Amino acid sequence: MTGPSIENGDKTLLHMREEWRTEAAFAVSPPVAPSFGRRKRRLRDIDLVVDLAEEPLSLRWWRGVATLSALFAMIAIVAPTPFEPLPAVPIDRIGSAEAEQYRDIAIAPLSSGSETGVRMAASALVQPLSEAPDRPFVELFARLGAGDTLGRMLSRSGVSYAEADAAQRLVAAAAPGGVTPGTSFSIKLGRSSPSGLRPIERIMFRAGLDTTVTLTRSAEGLKVGISKVAVDNRPLRIRGRVGDGLYWALRASGVSPQAAGEYLRAIGGQIDVGDAIGPNDRFDLIVANRRTANGESQEGPLLYAAIERMGGHNVRLMKWTLNGRTDWVDANGAGRQVAATVWPVAGRITSGFGLRVHPILRFARMHRGIDFGAGYGAPIVAAADGQVTASGWSGGYGRQVRIAHGGGIATTYSHMSRLVAEPGSFVRQGQLIGYVGSSGLSTGPHLHYEVLRNGTAVNPLSVRLGSRALLEGPELERFKAHLAKLMAVRSPSGA
Repeated sequence: MTGPSIENGDKTLLHMREEWRTEAAFAVSPPVAPSFGRRKRRLRDIDLVVDLAEEPLSLRWWRGVATLSALFAMIAIVAPTPFEPLPAVPIDRIGSAEAEQYRDIAIAPLSSGSETGVRMAASALVQPLSEAPDRPFVELFARLGAGDTLGRMLSRSGVSYAEADAAQRLVAAAAPGGVTPGTSFSIKLGRSSPSGLRPIERIMFRAGLDTTVTLTRSAEGLKVGISKVAVDNRPLRIRGRVGDGLYWALRASGVSPQAAGEYLRAIGGQIDVGDAIGPNDRFDLIVANRRTANGESQEGPLLYAAIERMGGHNVRLMKWTLNGRTDWVDANGAGRQVAATVWPVAGRITSGFGLRVHPILRFARMHRGIDFGAGYGAPIVAAADGQVTASGWSGGYGRQVRIAHGGGIATTYSHMSRLVAEPGSFVRQGQLIGYVGSSGLSTGPHLHYEVLRNGTAVNPLSVRLGSRALLEGPELERFKAHLAKLMAVRSPSGA
């Protein structure tokens, strides 16, 4: 029984080994495709696009060389004889004279104010007409540009040089002050001559708010006429409530940006317009003004500036000229000059008055003035009238100017790059005394500004120079009479 069982086991083991060999061989060697049903290679299967940089001198490389040679041979067969570039659209070449005309008309007028006064020359692309109707007259509207003249403007419009020059001389005699840029001209030209030029029939323009100049053609030639326009020269008074902001309240009431800025500077010399003015305070200002019957107006300078405050004293200032100098005079004091200080430089305050850590010495010390941040070379002006007592080098302050203003008040201006004021000279408020720099102990360009009272430094933001009597006698009476005349002016709203 043992024998037959072993023999059967051997057969089973041999069968398993045969199956394992068959499966392993199948897994290692891919199956061979049957020979029947295989597609034959065709001509379209040949790759004609060959990179000649790959597989040099191989069969595929030689096939690429043959393809390229065939393409060159085909181009040589179909190309026209002789071989030359294809013709393009002919270019119209202009001569030097035409090029100069193009330059004068196109580029030069933009940079020099259209002062060439020449016309563009016709090129070969222009097709002349056998005949064209001629307009009996031409009406134009032109505006005089900056750097331009009436003569050149008329020449560009088709007027002869001689007649344009004659018109310019007549206009210069009729308007001795000259014609300002931006003036509008109404021009009428007559029938053109065989040379293409047209005569002047009429020219009209406003030489000023109250003057109209007209040039007309007569039997004797051009004739100039001047007509006056009625103008109301009464000043304009504007009043209103401050509300949310003084400046924007002024602008909303019709005050120009220039007059609003001058008003704020005048009032700001007496009170702090940022904190000392409330929403219920009322502003009052009078400006010179000229108006015509047709509604045109021309605003003049600010004459009167006032603020009526609910919780403080009112400020009333009137502009007055004495001995060739114009100052704001206190209308409340009837003739006292307002001697407020002004900022010595256009810039923001970067360091205030008081104890601080010095940026260079690195220990706490008293900062005796205020610093204004400004660019190198920015102009510095005198804060008020006075006499220059010192101008030169002053140790850590660098280049410094010191000005005495009277009443024990003096101001100093330090760290300048260049000095203008001379020692012993008298300067007026706003007069140039030097330029911003970084001399002395300084970390960068700025102005160190100090105010001294009897030799002691005080906070410049708290100083208001005392006013002094300016008018007396007949001059004071004229001042009062002019003030009463201004106070009689009513605002358009009747307030």
